[in-house]
Amino acid sequence: MHLTGYVGLLFSLLAFLFLAGFSGFAAWSRKEGALNVIERGQFIAACGVIFSTLILLVALTSRDYSFRYVYNNVDNALSFVYTLTALWGGREGSLLSWELIIAISGMIFVATPGYKSFSSETKLYFWMFFLTVQGFFLLLLTGWSNPFIEIIPAPGDGRGLNPLLRNPGMIFHPPLLFMGFALYTIPACAALASSIASEKKSWIKVVRNWNILSWVFLTAGIILGGWWSYMELGWGGYWAWDPVENASLIPWFAGTAVLHTAIIESRRNALQRTNVFLMSLTFILCIFSTYLTRSGVIDSLHTFGESGVAQPLFWSMIFFLVLTLMVVFLSERLTHRSLSDFVSRQGMLVIAAWFLLALGMVVALGTMWPVISRLWTSSPMGLDAHFYNRVCLPFMGLLVLIFCFCPWLGWKGGVRNMKGLGAVGAVLVAAFAGFYFSGMTNVLAALTAAASVAAVVGIVLLFILYPTMRASRHAWGAYGVHLGLVLLALGVAFSGPYKTEREVVLAQGESVEIGDFTVTYSGLHEDRNVGDILARATATLAVSKDGREIGVLKPDKRIYKNFTNQQFAEASIIPSFGDELYATLLGLTEDDKASFKISVNPLVNWIWIGGTLMCLLGFLLLRRIPRPGEVS
Repeated sequence: MHLTGYVGLLFSLLAFLFLAGFSGFAAWSRKEGALNVIERGQFIAACGVIFSTLILLVALTSRDYSFRYVYNNVDNALSFVYTLTALWGGREGSLLSWELIIAISGMIFVATPGYKSFSSETKLYFWMFFLTVQGFFLLLLTGWSNPFIEIIPAPGDGRGLNPLLRNPGMIFHPPLLFMGFALYTIPACAALASSIASEKKSWIKVVRNWNILSWVFLTAGIILGGWWSYMELGWGGYWAWDPVENASLIPWFAGTAVLHTAIIESRRNALQRTNVFLMSLTFILCIFSTYLTRSGVIDSLHTFGESGVAQPLFWSMIFFLVLTLMVVFLSERLTHRSLSDFVSRQGMLVIAAWFLLALGMVVALGTMWPVISRLWTSSPMGLDAHFYNRVCLPFMGLLVLIFCFCPWLGWKGGVRNMKGLGAVGAVLVAAFAGFYFSGMTNVLAALTAAASVAAVVGIVLLFILYPTMRASRHAWGAYGVHLGLVLLALGVAFSGPYKTEREVVLAQGESVEIGDFTVTYSGLHEDRNVGDILARATATLAVSKDGREIGVLKPDKRIYKNFTNQQFAEASIIPSFGDELYATLLGLTEDDKASFKISVNPLVNWIWIGGTLMCLLGFLLLRRIPRPGEVS
């Protein structure tokens, strides 16, 4: 089966490369009838990818340790669910999952009205780019990152999945990120193809749903990753500006920017070249994300380690960037329309896009700083979270501030509703004063929180003052996504600078005061051989406030089978929409005491609530694409 799985990928690689070349030739020579061959061919080649993936999945579930990938990511004690998730738990499997999603998305896109509405020339150029991308990923999978390498003789047990990956977040977080990355391939290739072919149909409108879905899935993956870190890693935070966390955030900034500039092209037919460049840049940054996590170029807690894919990924980015610049600058000049004044709704959209791109650039430079600084020092140093917080949080506050006022401006300039604008401004000033004089003396945090409150009030006012918005699914989607964003910003403004944290050592019966809470260590329970857990120590902490018991924390420390040289902490939480209590068991002392890290995280759950709203309400932005000849 090892050879069969490998041959399946090899067949798809050769087929995709042949079809990509044939597409380019057919587009150049305007060859009639080529599309039918290419569309059927990509379908058959995509089936080869699906077939090989199924072979690896069967090998995982049957625990066939003759596959090196299975041996590295599964063991006999691993539960069935996490055995399935091991498909994307390792480097080879994650690349295969990404390629699988691209292949399936191509099979779906060819059947959509949007694809059918493109001209034949645009379709041929689309396939040339799209199949080349697939060929590149299959080149990695058949060369440097082969998931079908055989071990002879086969071991009786595997090394097992890293215990940090045995979390419900593993079921959803990686696939959502891969879906976000992979689905961006469709709008990026469509943008380049439309530009080359001077397509009359607006690619922005045709692939709008793909663009939105990519953004929604990427956003969901990032939010779920933050929640996973908060729940699993036991350090009490949700975002550490780790290179791997940054890797998914950088394309998100570019993808969010293009969503805003695309509105201007849809309504004003402006920024056409900008949008082609930004759309392709978003896809290139998705490859950059893969480069960061799988090349070993940056040290991180959860990269996939060094491998041979660094050079191919690096040169692929250069190739696609040069290709994008050539397409943008050499394609036929499109209709040009000037923008209105910056004090207008479209001006605010442009400013927001620039802020987002600036944030992406800052995060990218900060992440790559250890590599960049090697040019002048032999001891390169990474930048810590303080750098990112100092630079990025003001931008985030300004973005929320822009959103407060943007809906009240006219599309071409001026104020469309002075009363609404005045009300939001008054709420902003009052909220800032209220937060500041109640003890929130961090001006940036107070301003961000006040802007979030003003933005929420502004959204409610908009739906009250403009009845047509209440009947518009698009309005619910657009403002719902922004409502989620401002709630997320509100959670960050409070939970970041106003988190209270202490590390304490307690004997049984002792108490500690943290914030308004009293935490008492009640005892310790130990058990062994529970599932894939070799040993576990669970502490009990009784929590009270103003003399009233409000809950019990039970943080534990675990040792997993096959990972006996390392202890893993499981945090315990008393959830709240206000102050959330969070505890981690750090260790046990010889005199029967236990050490804990306990924190009070204010409004942290509004980050997850806001993030969830952003993702779910984003689906309301999807629109039905008319079939060719059908009136929109």
